[in-house]
Amino acid sequence: MKNHKILLAILLFTAVSLYGKAQQCKPQGLVCEYMVNPIGIDAANPRLKWQINDQRPGALQQAYQIFVGADSLAVLHGEGNMMNSTLKVGNDMLITYQGKPLAPFTKYYWTVQVWDMDGKKCKPATVASFETGMMEMKNWKGFWISDTQDINLKAAPYFRKVFRPTSVIKSARAYIAVAGLYELYINGKRVGNHRLDPMYTRFDRRNLYATYDITSMLNTDSVAVGVVLGNGWYNHQSTAVWYFDKAPWRARPKFCMDIRITYENGAVETITTGEDWKTSLSPITLNSIYTAEHQDARLAQKGWNNTPFNDSKWKNSIIVGAPSNNIVAQVLHPIRDIEEIPAKSIRKISAQKYIFDLGRNIAGVSKIHVTGEQGTVLRLKHSELLDKDGNVDQSNIIVHYRPTDDTDPFQTDIYTLSGEGVETFMPHFNYKGFQYVEVSSDKPIELTKESLTGIFMHSDVPVAGQIQSSNTTLNKTWSATNNSYLSNLFGYPTDCPQREKNGWTGDAHIASETGLYNFDGITIYEKWLADHRDEQQPNGVLPAIVPSDGWGYAWANGPDWTSTIAIIPWNIYQFYGDSKLLTDCYDNIKRYVDHITEISPSGLTNWGLGDWVPVKSVTPKEFTSSIYYFVDASILAKTALILKKQADYERYTALSNRIANAINAKYLDQETGVYGEGLQTELSAPLFWGVVPENLKAKVAEKLAQRVIADNRHIDVGLLGSKTILNALSENGYADLAYEVASQETFPSWGWWIKNGATTLLENWPIDAKSDISQNHIMFGEIGAWYYKALGGIKPDPQNPGFKNTILQPNFVKGLESFEAKHTGPYGEIKSSWKRKDNSVIYSAVIPANSTVTLYLNAKSILKDGKVFSNEASVKNGDKVKQLFTIKLNSGSYVFTVMN
Repeated sequence: MKNHKILLAILLFTAVSLYGKAQQCKPQGLVCEYMVNPIGIDAANPRLKWQINDQRPGALQQAYQIFVGADSLAVLHGEGNMMNSTLKVGNDMLITYQGKPLAPFTKYYWTVQVWDMDGKKCKPATVASFETGMMEMKNWKGFWISDTQDINLKAAPYFRKVFRPTSVIKSARAYIAVAGLYELYINGKRVGNHRLDPMYTRFDRRNLYATYDITSMLNTDSVAVGVVLGNGWYNHQSTAVWYFDKAPWRARPKFCMDIRITYENGAVETITTGEDWKTSLSPITLNSIYTAEHQDARLAQKGWNNTPFNDSKWKNSIIVGAPSNNIVAQVLHPIRDIEEIPAKSIRKISAQKYIFDLGRNIAGVSKIHVTGEQGTVLRLKHSELLDKDGNVDQSNIIVHYRPTDDTDPFQTDIYTLSGEGVETFMPHFNYKGFQYVEVSSDKPIELTKESLTGIFMHSDVPVAGQIQSSNTTLNKTWSATNNSYLSNLFGYPTDCPQREKNGWTGDAHIASETGLYNFDGITIYEKWLADHRDEQQPNGVLPAIVPSDGWGYAWANGPDWTSTIAIIPWNIYQFYGDSKLLTDCYDNIKRYVDHITEISPSGLTNWGLGDWVPVKSVTPKEFTSSIYYFVDASILAKTALILKKQADYERYTALSNRIANAINAKYLDQETGVYGEGLQTELSAPLFWGVVPENLKAKVAEKLAQRVIADNRHIDVGLLGSKTILNALSENGYADLAYEVASQETFPSWGWWIKNGATTLLENWPIDAKSDISQNHIMFGEIGAWYYKALGGIKPDPQNPGFKNTILQPNFVKGLESFEAKHTGPYGEIKSSWKRKDNSVIYSAVIPANSTVTLYLNAKSILKDGKVFSNEASVKNGDKVKQLFTIKLNSGSYVFTVMN
């Protein structure tokens, strides 16, 4: 009845006035499938999302209407030939397309009309668009082609075709699917700016294709199309302990492409791949995603991707089989060259050896400008460390490489000069993790500091968060965490960008909240969870690394690692309010949990790796693995409730209770409140994950605090404990102690790394560890999320996910003068900041339109606009008794004076 009244009021108001007088709100940020005006999508029912720009206090969307059509002008005026939704009463800003069936190869326009909190129409939104791609496999016309079946041929192949458009072109699209990597050129110009495309998948089960708008690149004259292919993970020729050289999908790189041209006269022509494409070997004489790239500039074929060019000596391509029967659109933020970093210093060892220092650790490649004699061979050796003599040192990253000869040195590009003036070399199909580059040559060359730069590459995810505080080390730790996160985001989350480049599941779920607070990464995670679904065995087992060639099914997996299948979809739901990934993965989570149940009749499981790389104390593996079993069962139960699967909800709620009871029965001393031996991980993990009985939480938290103090207020945890230690303290009344631990600058701590010059996070707590010593690892990255949760207090509300209602619960910790956190969620930017002033704290909050906040503050008293808030409840906070204030806030900007 309430909605009917609102609808009637809106319709009456609209009949009187089209937009009203104020027009103070406007829809903005329109995206489809979380991309801005995407092209080449396959979703039959794509998701449409928007925000509203309305600065008025309490700004709210009361209703909305969606228009989708093929005519942009009609859509602008509220007429969509594909979808004219009825006026919907509500504040939803994420909907699924529910119109007429979408056709392939079609551009659709869409917009949303919004009614504000007064029932007035907001200003019209800018019309957005999305364009469908193939939609179905049957729409492909081209053949898969390659140059040979020889998987051991090192040189990368060129392909080219020349054609003539038959009329005036209206639009043109290139749809390219590749097993391996590619770069596409038209008339000598690179198409797009994607790097290392397409993204890595389980190639024999799913392949991705990219779509490009090439209308402006074509003309009515002769058009030359050029493609160069790289091996990537598809034809892994380098040898290492994971046996990717023996992958079941391995073959020579291949591709299929349709260039679909629509002419002004309405005719459609498709240029397709086939035997008529010409092919030759390129100057790229070796390319390995794992090691490096070699080029011989003397072999360059100038103009190979342009017209005119004599390709009479080139041979015809061969038709080969498709790598899989599942070719789908790549709809995600691609890898790009994000930042070019000048060398900080150069050290000349001799006329044939130079060492460059970028001043920071990155993932990517180096680019060099050089002149020299024809045939001069340059070797660019990349490392994270220097040895005691100042030479590059790869000892920390080369341990898993198993070369069969010396022709493919690790992280060492080899470039042979053509001798034709200034030459520029940068790899096409490789990336590395490094800070230092040693450039050596077999003949004297002259280099300067400006000769070499570093190119920071990663998935180009939009920034979604910002941290700033009065603690310089904290700021640097946050920056280093983000650098490591991005260095390990290449279409899937990895552990490190040098030694492995593997999609280690444990590292990824531990760091997922850090990623989501700081970056809009949903497209990457949705792709990666599709990889999980591809990899899962019928019995529910997942490998420790995803994607995988088969490695990791028998070791290193288990609930403490492969809980990614449950934890990441759950986190996506919390951060975006979007249940699609939970829906897509529901059966997979269920199979996974059921498998653990089958092998763990007691409710406890020893399957897993345990608290990896601890400082010193080792927590029993059964304890941590069983907790993650509980986490998975709990997420499954909550998901069943969301998806209205009542029987499953009851079944898995009972299972999660049974697991918790089994853990507590074996490991918890209810008299003392101690789990196991009382180690930091043993106490913090059950607190954080909700295993501790409600009546014992305070006692367990007190024991945890005592243990941390006994450990000299430093961490004594491994990977799993690094997720829980700070959160368990700050969420249970010991935020000051948590901050003491987080801000330490002596061993062992994050600050210890920073004080010793780290610009990324390390793999091990000792900087001089003898093993597990990557200098760019994300696995200890939870601290980046903790800053937002504990110091800024920004948390999604499980009852109103996607920051529809935000929990703000900042902790004004001792030793920190000021702190500010910003996070851009689905509704806009949330800001939480505070600064000490005399004996008080000035706290500010900004809440975006169409959302609300529940603010929790522990204080003696609170002032707002000169008025004193009444006390509501007492709460014990560590060893102090303060008042707990619970304040409900609508959108807007607020300032409070907090008296402590």
